[in-house]
Amino acid sequence: MDRFKAMQTFVQIADQGSLTRAAEALGSSLPAVVRALAALEAHLGVRLFHRTTRRLSLTEEGRHYLPSAREVLLAADAADQALKAEAREPAGQLVITAPVLFGHMYVAPAIVRFMQRHEKVRCSVRLHDRTVNLLEEGIDVGIRISPLEDSSLVAQTLGTIRRVVAASPAFLAQHGVPRHPRDLAGAPCVRGRIDAPPQWAFRDGGEGGNGGKTVHVTPDNRLEFNHLAPALEACAAGMGFGTFFSYQVLPYVAQGRLQLVLEDYEPAPRPVSVIYPNARLLPARTRAFIDWMKSEFSGLRM
Repeated sequence: MDRFKAMQTFVQIADQGSLTRAAEALGSSLPAVVRALAALEAHLGVRLFHRTTRRLSLTEEGRHYLPSAREVLLAADAADQALKAEAREPAGQLVITAPVLFGHMYVAPAIVRFMQRHEKVRCSVRLHDRTVNLLEEGIDVGIRISPLEDSSLVAQTLGTIRRVVAASPAFLAQHGVPRHPRDLAGAPCVRGRIDAPPQWAFRDGGEGGNGGKTVHVTPDNRLEFNHLAPALEACAAGMGFGTFFSYQVLPYVAQGRLQLVLEDYEPAPRPVSVIYPNARLLPARTRAFIDWMKSEFSGLRM
């Protein structure tokens, strides 16, 4: 038995005062209305109506049951309307994740502008420098700087970010500017991740930029941190070369505290993507946020 439909039938019979008129109001047949009422009475174990050939009236049990049935139907209708309204206008809770520094510098300001535009949306932002499992951790949308490996997710590319090598001008003046990645072999370097590979990868295009061979170099990992911020500061203080994403060093380069080297040998740029679970029906708030980020970062090249 469809209890919800049976309750709708019961309320209509009470309102219309007739099985026939209830069937017309429901767009159903008279036998279907009779069956629904009989099934509901059997389920409840009571009679809801006194029925004669000329008159239909509620029993005592029916009069007690009617307000509760109306309340259930009204609550269900209110829930439907709320979801339909949300489908038209973004509202509700949105959980977002992004890398720590990129999230702080670029994603967080974009989220603030999004929320100023959509006042009914609430956001919880989680910044991590690890690969976050969106499905396991209950996250709606992520910003990721790497190719997508999880096929259960959808990725839309926002732009690309370069992987660069930098050092302080004072350090370069003392040790010289490297002309080829092999010049970094054994050179002092600063690492911003303890779990980072000991080798640095470069793309050597050969004469005229042709070829595309990958070159691996192992510098001297003289100083390492488990966070990027102190690694950037140490690099700017002249402790060695460092490899970072371009957006991470831009403020230091602008201030003259770091200088990029070996730009002709940088590996292929990394995609910056907005990622989300593969779902046919996304909430309006999620769709709106994805579109917002695509607009905010359209053509991003760093």
